[in-house]
Formats: sequence, structure tokens, C-alpha cells
Amino acid sequence: MKKQLYILPLIAALAAGTGCTKLNEKILDETSGIGQTDKQIAEGIIAPVYAQLPNIFLHTNYLTLQEISTDEAILPYRGGTDWGDNGIYIAMHSHNFTTTDQNIRNTWNFITQSISRSITALNALPTAKDPSAKTFLAEAKGMRAYYNMMLLDLFGLVYVKDQPDEVSKILRGADAYEYIKTELLAAEPNLESNVTQGRLSKEACWGLLARLYLNATVHKNIYASQFTFAPADMDKVIEYCDKIIAGNKYQLSAEYFSIFDDNNDTNKEIIFSVDQRAELNGHNRMAYFSLSGDQFPLPDYVNANGTDGPAITSDFYRSWVNAYGATDPAVADPRFYKENLSIYSNPADSCVPAAQFRINRGILRGQQYGLIRKSGVFVKCTNGNMKVGALVHDTRSRPTLPVIFTEKVDFTTEGSNYPSGYRVSKYEFSRKSVSGRNFGEANIVILRLADIYHMRAEAKLRKSNDAAGALADVNVVRAARTARQVPPALTAMSLDILFRERGFEFYWECLRRTDMIRFGKYEGTWTEKSNTDPKKRIFPIPQTAIDAAANIPGYLKQNDSY
Repeated sequence: MKKQLYILPLIAALAAGTGCTKLNEKILDETSGIGQTDKQIAEGIIAPVYAQLPNIFLHTNYLTLQEISTDEAILPYRGGTDWGDNGIYIAMHSHNFTTTDQNIRNTWNFITQSISRSITALNALPTAKDPSAKTFLAEAKGMRAYYNMMLLDLFGLVYVKDQPDEVSKILRGADAYEYIKTELLAAEPNLESNVTQGRLSKEACWGLLARLYLNATVHKNIYASQFTFAPADMDKVIEYCDKIIAGNKYQLSAEYFSIFDDNNDTNKEIIFSVDQRAELNGHNRMAYFSLSGDQFPLPDYVNANGTDGPAITSDFYRSWVNAYGATDPAVADPRFYKENLSIYSNPADSCVPAAQFRINRGILRGQQYGLIRKSGVFVKCTNGNMKVGALVHDTRSRPTLPVIFTEKVDFTTEGSNYPSGYRVSKYEFSRKSVSGRNFGEANIVILRLADIYHMRAEAKLRKSNDAAGALADVNVVRAARTARQVPPALTAMSLDILFRERGFEFYWECLRRTDMIRFGKYEGTWTEKSNTDPKKRIFPIPQTAIDAAANIPGYLKQNDSY
């Protein structure tokens, strides 16, 4: 389904979740449907429900909140000139969040706008004539629940309303959790299985229910000193994971990084994703965010480069080193690194045909090699191939500073320099991205089969300490990565080992903050983070939202500690 907007009937003065602030929607009247088939009209109603997902999953929105707030990512003030942004990335990592943080505000706005768009669709679809409207209605209900699930996880509340002109009811804690569960269960019967991974399928709904039940105790009492996982909730996690696995619709990928390749809309491991192929105006920001400004992944585009953004912390890197001991993690585990440039192992091979040039994937360390740009053009070999060599920080006007990624990265002057920190190149850099920023060909993963196995493993551990069952599930995922080296099977399992394994499998996939809270790790200490306040488990409600709701006394209460 293409996300093309055909008609948006019944759009009124919709609130951005609060019922108080008008959305900047483009309103199309009933004549917009002239010449369209009933199916196109129905598609036009459901399309806006999904349309903001690429914006939610921008590098500076959901990824920042879920990763830079954790031990997996850190973004210092690069060279004292880049990514300063009034200190919001330093505050994000050190858990000194503020109510005026623009990334928190933008994430809130995109999620609440998506809730409002879901409500619009829920009101319009019952009048649609095409049979697909019944499925789309279930998708709109399920997506409203998913957006509220994100809101509950990030901000500790949900918005409940059924009519666009109503003022939303705000729920928190157990009431919010029950509302989301009820909505997902109501949507599930009318969802279909034979839809693209960019739409909410029946299996995706099962996966979201498993995720919801797994985090039930957290959602019900976010500030609890200790989380107690109810056996009945863990049974439901196992039940829904069993249904997905037993259906045999999805397959674990032999090549780990193929999950994040261009055109991964056919990848059989992905259950639910942000559909953002180029024709859908997707973005490439998951790919370029961490790369050096002197890494140019595309021979056809001399301006498509990285941005010297976040790196992984030494703490996260050391979790790999400690797990594999004397064996380099790049050798031990195919999820850590994939070499695409043979110059790393064969320095004499420095001329590469343009069509074959690919940057390396995974966690990048040490001296980086790539295309050499001089005077705005790439240097070529005498045979016309692309010249590949050791990179220096030319784009930063520091031609004597090599692009050598170091383990050390922190908020000191040395640790904030351009080369500091090992970088992440997980999503393939889109071959169509003219600027490096736009036209992402890789769908952004929301839910995949490996997580289903991991959630089932965790539920087994938490319910009855079934270490053998959990170990088997985790090793199924490990054993599936057969395209290159296969990671060795684990021989023991515990919650700490599972937490470490989730870091290896899902790093930079917007799961880490939620995982750290559930595993009791979020108040821990890591590079440049020592804040132990449990009130920081959820973010502040943006001041703009508080101000917009001020005309209704007591309506929108700020979260504790902000």
C-alpha cells in the first residue's frame, strides 16, 4: 500500500493528543474523492495513520530518546563546534532531561498527532464502501494503541478519546496499560496476515501484545523499587510468541545485516516496520547519523556523507569484549561487524569499481578507509575505478587528523573530538540517497522474529526460572546467523546474560532504554552518566504541551521531578 493521501474527511480542529492544540493538517473536502475508486478512498483514509512513523523514527526523535539515554550511545559536543544543540544530547545521556528539549517535544508531537490521525480514520472508515475498510478500521484501532503504547513507555500516560471534537481523557499506570491491552485485543480479530510489513498485521499485533505483557509491571508502576513479573503475564507473552513462531511465516536471517539492507521489505525476519522506501519519501538518517563527516558511502554523490554523530560507549563495547575474551568480537560474532572493503585485510587493494563499493557494517573501529574527496570530486584510479584510502578529517578542515575511531568517548575535550568513539553502521547507506539524508531504502524495524524468541526466553526465566528453555530460544537465534561466522552457542542463561545478549542482537534498534528499565539497569552508572533517580525512567511532558492545556485547570500534570 502506497502512503498516498486521497481523502481526509471529518478532519476538524484536532488536538495534538490533548484536545487543546490544533494540528497543522491539510484539510481535503469531500470532492477530493472524485475520480477515485472505493478502495483508493479507503486507502486514503488509512494512509495518514502511518504517515508520521518515519518522523517518529528520525535519528533525533525516538532513536535519541531510546538510545542516547542509555549505555549504547553517547553524543558529545564534537570538536566544540558540532552537535552542541544547547546541551540537549549531553543532558539526554546524563539523565538531566528538561521540559524544553526539542527532541523530546518533537517525539511527543509526532506521536500525539498520530493518535489524532488514528481517531480521524476510525471515524471515517465506517462510511467507506470498499471491503478493505474493515481491515483498515482494525489497523487504525491497533495503531492508536501502538502510539499510546509508545506514549506510555516514554511519558507515563495515554490519551483516550473516540471523537475528534472530544477532549481526551488522560490515563496513567494500570488504567493506561489496561486500555492499550483492550484496544489491541479488540483490533486483533479483524487484522490480516497477508499484508506488507509496513502495515499492522495480525502477527504484528500478537508481537505488540507480547511486548506489552512483558512490560506490564513497569507500565503499571513505573517508579517501583522492584518490578514483580506476574506469572499470568508471562504466560501471555509465551502464548503470543508461540503463535508467531508456530505459524512459520517468518524466518531468521542467515546474514544478520541483511535485516537492515536496502529493500528489506522482503526480509522474512521482519514482522513490523516503518515502510520508508524511496518512493514513500523515507529518510536515510539511521544510516548516516553515526558516520564520520569524511565517510562518503556513495560513489555517485559527492555530498552524501556522515555527520560525526553518536558513538557507542566504552561500557557497551566492553560488554562484547568481556563476553568473548581473547577472541576479537568481530571474529567471534557476525552481529558485531561485517567487512565490505577488503582494504582492511588487503591494503594493496585500493581501487574498487564504483558498483562494488560498500562501506563496512556494524561497529566500526580504528582507521577508516573510503572514498577520497578532493576539491569536491572523488579521486579515481588510472583505470577509472574509485580510489580507496585512509581517511582524514578534510570536511572539518583538519587534514592532519586521521579518521581513527577510538574506544574513548566522553564529554572531555579529548573524548569529544571528531574521531572519538566507535561508530555504528547498522542500516545500509541507501544507494538512492542524493544528499545522504533523504530517500532511505531500508524499512526501519519495529518488530522482528529474533525479538519474539528473546521475549519468550525472558518470560520463561521470569515465570519459572526455566533457564534451559530460555537458553534454547536464545541459541536458536544465534545459530541462525550462518552466512559468515556463526556465533558460538551459549552454555548458560540468566537474566544478566539475556540482557547482555539483547544488547548484542538489538543494539541501536530503539529498544535499549525500555530493556534497561525492565531489567533494573537504568539507574546504573556508565560513561558520563551517574544519575540514579528512578523518576528519570520517563521523560518530562514538553512545556509546550503543558502550556497548550493550561486553559483546562489540572488537566495535564507534569511528571514527577520535572
